[in-house]
Amino acid sequence: MTKTMHKALLAIGAGSLMALSGVSSAQDDPVKVGFVYVSPIGDAGWTWQQDIGRKEMEEALDGKVVSQYVENVPEGADAERVIRDLAEQGNELIFTTSFGYMNPTIKVARQFPDVKFVHSTGYKTAPNVATTNSRFYEARYLGGIVAGKMTESNVIGYVGAFPIPEVLQGINGFTRGLRSVNPDAEVRVIWANTWYDPGKERDAALALLSQGADVVTHHTDSTAVVQAAQDEGKYVVAYHSDMQKYGPDAQIAAVTHHWGDYFTEQAKAVVDGDWETSSTWGGLKSGMAALDGIGDMVPDDVRELVEEKKEQIASGELAVFDGPIVDNEGKTQHESGVLDDDGLNNMNYYVRGVASKYPDQ
Repeated sequence: MTKTMHKALLAIGAGSLMALSGVSSAQDDPVKVGFVYVSPIGDAGWTWQQDIGRKEMEEALDGKVVSQYVENVPEGADAERVIRDLAEQGNELIFTTSFGYMNPTIKVARQFPDVKFVHSTGYKTAPNVATTNSRFYEARYLGGIVAGKMTESNVIGYVGAFPIPEVLQGINGFTRGLRSVNPDAEVRVIWANTWYDPGKERDAALALLSQGADVVTHHTDSTAVVQAAQDEGKYVVAYHSDMQKYGPDAQIAAVTHHWGDYFTEQAKAVVDGDWETSSTWGGLKSGMAALDGIGDMVPDDVRELVEEKKEQIASGELAVFDGPIVDNEGKTQHESGVLDDDGLNNMNYYVRGVASKYPDQ
């Protein structure tokens, strides 16, 4: 869907963008659950994984909920309008699934105190607003290990969306995993300044490949980086979902997110009448983050190492951000012990091993 089409449909009414599924009208008073998506659902990526979670929620609750979604909603005024429209339509629970929806969610939640909201990747809560995120940086660490073992040029390219803590955790976690097995390797970052723009994502990936990267990865929503690696005969660590069909010769692994259990838990709490605000951040142990889609070109010893480190992270034996944490300017950002969630949520630096300049510098 183009932006022009999206704006035109918004002018008619947000409800015209919605898809309804789940239960028949013969069932009694199912809880209505709304979802707001930042990009088209497509067949891979962030929104694709969110929508899989929505479907898993419906299946698990088997007629107790009915869901609807609005896809391709820009962050900002459009998001506020769509969220409000979902609340006005009687949705009792609304999932807003992008960082830039945070303030619109809080604003609408004040106007609808009886509606429950769950915001993904944000940090602001309220009596009727919960937050959730995936500790994807744990799986990023594993992806970095694979990249560090597979690179020959020792240059890894990283296409980022926006320089916010969520994305920086991924860059830094990946770099720490990379350097744990290959201390000579470095990461170069190009910012796309968008969550979803296949053209910009591809251009950034090609620029990194032209700089000598033989492995690329991304924190953006489309398959463009994977396809660029496939076209150029290079390797890629995909993100959000397994994108192997777009890069059968390129994908060495995929860092993935899994939302079904969490969405089900939150919806069931609303159905049961015992929902409470919370901040949930699940990782490898809970299954909210994973490393999937490891390519056939990855040797068995690398697979075994990844599995070993996965178990160590899940058990707490290995922490991705254990001190000392030194940034790429030589400053110690964290002396010792494991960086806490407050430190993670305020991350505003690159760790040692990232060759690019931090964008505020």
